[in-house]
Amino acid sequence: MQTLWSLVPLQNRVTPFGDLVAMPGRGLMMGNRGVLHDAGRRIVRPWQLRRWIACVTEFRGRYRKVMQPRRYTELFFLDEATAFAAGHRPCAECRSADYQRFRTLWKAVHGEPADADSMDRVLHAERIDGKQKRTHRAPVATLPDGTYVALDGAAHLLWRGELHAWSDGGYGGRRPRPRTGKIDVLTPPSIVALLKAGYPVVVHPSA
Repeated sequence: MQTLWSLVPLQNRVTPFGDLVAMPGRGLMMGNRGVLHDAGRRIVRPWQLRRWIACVTEFRGRYRKVMQPRRYTELFFLDEATAFAAGHRPCAECRSADYQRFRTLWKAVHGEPADADSMDRVLHAERIDGKQKRTHRAPVATLPDGTYVALDGAAHLLWRGELHAWSDGGYGGRRPRPRTGKIDVLTPPSIVALLKAGYPVVVHPSA
């Protein structure tokens, strides 16, 4: 769905850590976590619902004015890999084919129910530790492309043998991917498993 943009960046861009920040970069995808803003378009909560989804920015000619009162808060991601790192999954309506692919892989990999409520319960437990982002440690050699990791306090995408530093406008500095050792992983374990199984994650062309 298309949106009408504010000239001043609102606090609705999502980092791979799941934080909501005010930055100018629009990114490739949008999504939501419920109603997070007040009448002044200020963020008052980091999430409202367990259903964290990632959507396309245009769908069937729909238009939305960003952060309308009592309407869900439009969030924006650099790309799908960023949305995954933050703990979002594909929307069942505007991204039906991606959602069905995600569900099919979930059932095959995890052997668990793959309806929206069941997946959202698992993902919510994996992305939030109280009010903080939940991370996990894993051997870097086992991680698939499309996974986000934390290095020196910053988010980096593992992609084609390199670490790509996240920014709201695209990927910046690159460094060789480590071959050994463990690393802090931002992408929830259940989604990392789907990336390993071949889910075709969308990555910003700057990578």
